[in-house]
Amino acid sequence: MKKLMITLLFISTTVAYGQKQKKEDIAAIKAMCGCYDIRFNFAETFAPDKDYEFHENYTSGALEYVFPISESKDKIVLQHLLVIGDTMIIKHWRQDWIYENTEFYSFYKENTWKYESKSPAEVKGQWTQKVYQVDDSPRYEGSATWVHVDGKHYWESEADAPLPRREFSKRKDYNVMTRINRQEITDYGWVHEQDNDKVIRAEEGDILLAQEKGWNTYTKTDDNKCEVAVKWWDKNQAYWADVRTVWDELFSQKKTVAINMKVDDKIMFQRLFALEKEMINTQAYNSELSQSKIKAVIQKHLKSDQMLTSLK
Repeated sequence: MKKLMITLLFISTTVAYGQKQKKEDIAAIKAMCGCYDIRFNFAETFAPDKDYEFHENYTSGALEYVFPISESKDKIVLQHLLVIGDTMIIKHWRQDWIYENTEFYSFYKENTWKYESKSPAEVKGQWTQKVYQVDDSPRYEGSATWVHVDGKHYWESEADAPLPRREFSKRKDYNVMTRINRQEITDYGWVHEQDNDKVIRAEEGDILLAQEKGWNTYTKTDDNKCEVAVKWWDKNQAYWADVRTVWDELFSQKKTVAINMKVDDKIMFQRLFALEKEMINTQAYNSELSQSKIKAVIQKHLKSDQMLTSLK
C-alpha cells in the first residue's frame, strides 16, 4: 500500500510539473508576438579549407509584425509580416509550434523534404518549430524542450534547411545549411541566435564548407507602427488560410515533397502572390475557387509524385 501511495504521488507530481512547464512554454512562444524593429546580422567565422575566401558580413533591418493566427491546446501558429514604409506589407515567414509532435518533413537537398516519424517517447515534453517560407511551402523543422531556468527562457534545436534567401540566388558553392537555432525571450523582445554550418551534401556524405554566426534581434516598438499590417491581414487572411489548407493536404500524404521552385521563368511564390491579388480583389471572396487555383499552382511546381485532390 505504501509503495502504491508513493507511486501515485510521484505520478501526480510529474503531471503537475509537466502542466506548469507547458504553461511556461506557451507563455514564451506567445511572448514572440508584437511589433518589432529587427536587425539581421550574419558573419562567417570558420572554414576547414585555409584557402576559402570568407564572404562579407551581412546586416539588414526591418519593421516586422508577429502575431498568432491560430491556437489550440497543442499548437500555436505565428505569422510574420514585413512593414515597408507606411503602406506596403510583405507576407514573411511563418512558424508553427506543435507540442510533442511526431511527424516531420526534414530537408534533404535540392528543395526536397523527406517525411519521417518519431516515437512519442522521443519528443516527450518537446515543442517542434516548423518554419515555412513566404508562400507557406516548407523550410525546416526542429524539436526540443523549452528551458526556463535562472530567469532565462529559451529553446534550441538543430535542423537542416535550404540556403537562406540572402544567399540562395548568389551562391552555388553549398547546398544545405545545418542550423542550430536558439530562440530566447529577453526584456526587450527576443533573440534568434544561429550557429550555422554551410554544407556540401552529396550521395557520399556531407562536407563542411564554412560556419557562420547569426544574431537577429527583435526589439519591441510602438504597436501603432504595425497597424497597417493588422488591416492588411484582415483583408488577406482568408486567402492564406486556403493556401495553408492546400499545403496541409499535401503534407497529410506523408510522402517525400520535392519542389521545382521556378517553372517557366516564374517562382512559385510569385504565382501565389499574384493569385492572392486576383482572388482578394474579386467582389466576393470564393474559398472553393481559390483552393482550386492554389492547388493548380502548387501542383505545377511539384517534382514529387503527390497529386492534390481536385487534380486527380
